[in-house]
Amino acid sequence: MDMGGSHEAGEVNRIYSLLMKTGRNRNGRLTVKRFAWCSFDARRGIALLFFFLPSFNVNFSAARSIDVGPGFPFHTLKQAIAAADSGDVINVQPGVYAEGNIIITKPISLCGIGYPVIDGKKADEVITIKSNGVTLDGFVIQNSGKSDLKELSGIHIANAKQCIVANNKLINNFFGITCDNSRDCSIFNNEIRSNATTETSSGNGIHCWKSSSIFIDGNHISGHRDGIYFEFVTYTQVSHNISEHNLRYGIHFMFSDHDMYFTNTFRNNGSGVAVMYSKFVNMYFNRFENNWGGAAYGLLLKELTDSRIISNHFERNTTGIFLEGTSRSFFAKNEIVRNGWALKILGDCYSDTITENNFSANTFDVTTNAGENQNKFAANYWDKYRGYDLNRDGTGDVPFRPVSLYSKLVEEVPNSVLLLHSFMVNVLDQTEKVIPSITPEQFRDDTPKMKPYNHAAT
Repeated sequence: MDMGGSHEAGEVNRIYSLLMKTGRNRNGRLTVKRFAWCSFDARRGIALLFFFLPSFNVNFSAARSIDVGPGFPFHTLKQAIAAADSGDVINVQPGVYAEGNIIITKPISLCGIGYPVIDGKKADEVITIKSNGVTLDGFVIQNSGKSDLKELSGIHIANAKQCIVANNKLINNFFGITCDNSRDCSIFNNEIRSNATTETSSGNGIHCWKSSSIFIDGNHISGHRDGIYFEFVTYTQVSHNISEHNLRYGIHFMFSDHDMYFTNTFRNNGSGVAVMYSKFVNMYFNRFENNWGGAAYGLLLKELTDSRIISNHFERNTTGIFLEGTSRSFFAKNEIVRNGWALKILGDCYSDTITENNFSANTFDVTTNAGENQNKFAANYWDKYRGYDLNRDGTGDVPFRPVSLYSKLVEEVPNSVLLLHSFMVNVLDQTEKVIPSITPEQFRDDTPKMKPYNHAAT
């Protein structure tokens, strides 16, 4: 059966090749070709990036370096920003700068030396960027205000493009970094943490709205409502981030198309990861781990179309993957291990392909509320498969039906989970496999594999 595997394998190899060829600095972090190096702080070992803006009328050869701090001509950030011209670099010496809301309206770079602290005193937004081509690198930014009406942030990029926010520590802010109505911006190598206790009184770590072509890489986000939140965000890359211990989702997509996230880790979040009402979203090489709870998922996909979920690892989640209203999406080469439910697929899903995945040590492999299957299962490895392979070609000679009678029973009567591993349940399941009468006949893999795939070698 041709499941389109050769095309998808080529796509995976292309993405993997892209990852391997991406440049990295001496800290092992990604660099992007559209950036140009401008300076190097040897004491911190951090490359400071300055954006080359050919569309601006900026004379970089005349750019000044302005120092801020005790013993220098400028003692406050606001003084230095007011005196700076386009293209200038403001070097901020160690210290605590509590100056209210700092607003940047010109293309300049602010570079922190020894992580100076910019403190919002829990009163307002800390830094607001309203200009193209701003770089903010190497600060501790803390204690923004909170509001029920405004998304008060440690850093707010508003209606801007080609901005860089890198190597900062954002601590105890309502929202960490907000990017709205902006494009071609980069947010990388930041530590973003807060101490949220309720969803209603907390904001998101990285919050993007109505933006495009945002590069989000190498950030560590914890203690917020959602680690990363997208709404109406397109053509954006999310990579090499760790999002953990957030109250709700590690990452949350809404109405965001043509995005890709790869090599991220999402773990110990209240509800896992959710991608909703989106299309053309590609997910490669991510880890979804230890997301437990009555409504917790490794990955929740709702009304998702034309997407690729390939070479990811789902382990120790209440539900590994939950599909509702998904269509024309491709799930391949994923490791789905030690989850409560490996895959929940509702009856409104169609034309999805599930192939070449490893299903191992899950309590339930597949459960559904559907009476018939409109999706394709093929060439997966199922550790519960008890068939045979007479011609020794590595493919089982009889189909595997991953929906068990007991999983259907638990779906209808949740308290019946107390009978798990009982002798009676095992007898019923085996009888149902031989003479299917309740479980959907069409939910089957006609070419189950006898041995698990070694995805690490492919």
